[in-house]
Amino acid sequence: MKIITVEELKQKLDSGQKVNLVDVREPNEFEEVNIGGRLVPLGKVQTMQVEELEDLKDEEVIVYCRSGRRSMMACQILDQLGFKDTYNLEGGILDWINKYGLPK
Repeated sequence: MKIITVEELKQKLDSGQKVNLVDVREPNEFEEVNIGGRLVPLGKVQTMQVEELEDLKDEEVIVYCRSGRRSMMACQILDQLGFKDTYNLEGGILDWINKYGLPK
């Protein structure tokens, strides 16, 4: 697992790079605000129900949550499951909102 900042993520998104975002928050949090990630709640990751992410095993995967704690746990689990290039979004969605406001 590596760390990525919201600034680095925004640069990637703004430059049009292909970005694999995984949101490990709960569905109600996802409904309130999201930055375009695929919703896979941490509970599913913890029980290794990550079939929908199998196609990303060899790609860069940026995982985020509210503050960065759940996504750090998710990255560690994904790494153990053989994911090669996981990144934890430092500060999570809170840091994103703090720097860039609510996503459109």
